[in-house]
Amino acid sequence: MGQIRSAPGQFNPWVIAMTVTLATFMEVLDTSIANVALPHIAGNLGATADESTWVQTSYLVSNAIILPMSGLLSTRIGRKRFYMACVVLFTLSSMLCGMSTSLPMLIVFRVMQGLGGGGLGPSEQAILADTFTAEQRNMGFAIYGMAIVVAPAIGPTLGGWITDNFSWHWIFFINVPIGIISLFLTQRVVYDPPHVIEARKKRRETTDFLGITTIVLGVGVLQYVLDKGDQLEWFDSVTIRTLSVIAVIALGAMVWRELTHEHPIIELRLLKSRNFASATLSNFTLGVVLNGSMILIPQFLQLQLGYTAQQAGMALSPAGITLALLMPVAGILGMKFDPRKVIAVGFLLTSVSMFSMMHISAEVDFTTVMWMRVFQVVGLPLIFIPISTLAYVGMRQQDNNQVAGISNFVRNLGGAIGTSFLVSYLTRHRQISRVDLMSHLHRGDVFFDRFFAGMQQSAIHSGISTADAGQHTLAQLQQLVDAQASVLAFISAFFVLGVIVAFLIPLPFLMKRPLPGEINASQGMH
Repeated sequence: MGQIRSAPGQFNPWVIAMTVTLATFMEVLDTSIANVALPHIAGNLGATADESTWVQTSYLVSNAIILPMSGLLSTRIGRKRFYMACVVLFTLSSMLCGMSTSLPMLIVFRVMQGLGGGGLGPSEQAILADTFTAEQRNMGFAIYGMAIVVAPAIGPTLGGWITDNFSWHWIFFINVPIGIISLFLTQRVVYDPPHVIEARKKRRETTDFLGITTIVLGVGVLQYVLDKGDQLEWFDSVTIRTLSVIAVIALGAMVWRELTHEHPIIELRLLKSRNFASATLSNFTLGVVLNGSMILIPQFLQLQLGYTAQQAGMALSPAGITLALLMPVAGILGMKFDPRKVIAVGFLLTSVSMFSMMHISAEVDFTTVMWMRVFQVVGLPLIFIPISTLAYVGMRQQDNNQVAGISNFVRNLGGAIGTSFLVSYLTRHRQISRVDLMSHLHRGDVFFDRFFAGMQQSAIHSGISTADAGQHTLAQLQQLVDAQASVLAFISAFFVLGVIVAFLIPLPFLMKRPLPGEINASQGMH
């Protein structure tokens, strides 16, 4: 992939930012674009619906495993070399995914794709941290933020359109030309800074295989539990109970190993920094809210209102455009004002937007949902951009790889936990609401009897026989109760998200405000 050279300042930092954002956008897009195509993949490869979910699970598990190790790998082999290796693996495996002729073949290549994709985000974030000065970082991370939050918003729409008009194979093939362009540009404009080269030369200690084992086992099993828990009825399943115990033991061993080892794979000791610890918690919550809300609205539109996947994606697309426009604005605000206050305002707006979603109903129209979603994302850039910048305050330059790796891992973990929690919460609360509603529907209640009689008369007037009118009315009532129970479940879920975010409004003020021109503690930026 060429000799790794250091050529600080040779290329405009904005060119570098756009170059590395290209591959990360491609990777993040791929995490959501395949969801829409799963039924088509199952039908084409002769798999059941449950079996086809492994297409997504295999990717998420391998992606989660590589994320926490990306910092070590970047330092060990060089950041540019690691980043380009990830692009090569992701691009090659995307082509192989598109050429797959059986489900096992596709799953193997999705594992490869997840391993390649997992290292892209942390590498890009670390590259941006070293490319831009402290004063410019907000704008640099705005470019990165556009890839992280816009790609999932357009993924369902793009995936639905490609699948409907071409075939599911093309949701993987489209990555190939993008990957090739990314490789060419990266080789030309991206260089490892001096501190990365020095760290790579010094890093000659033996590999901590025990640490790697605990990470792979703990993170991989946890991701599987989160992805499959609701489908397997959580702790009613022996498999989930067993794997949960394994995950807890492995993750506990991982924390102990990383805190006590001289050269840890994940530098957990960085969490002693007040800024980084607060930023990590904020990133986790951002993952919960971003992914959770991304799940709730499409589910509501498809299950409750009968939208197709592509129609649901169209309702989300304006929010993606809004995010793209607001990212640079958030970058400017983070530079001009106290970033802690900007983050607090972001949390406040996001919390209010979640509470506003409690006004949804079974009669809500497309335009209303679209604007609700737009309002829902307004606060996210105000959180994402300053948090990404404040995480590096007081850190040494040689820790940038670790900061980026941990930040991305925690955000993805928050997304996985948030998605699993909300899917399970919706299922349980829908059942509870249905039982509660049914308890108020019984003969003898004057209002119910009057309502039932009116529906029965309407059925008779529509041409249904008097003998069948009663059964028809009961079926209609059943549909009404199910619809209302579903709406109540979604309202409750948005309320929970709103409360979670509201509790975080004071969190930014635990962080240290960076001084004007403050940079990494060890040396200046190039």
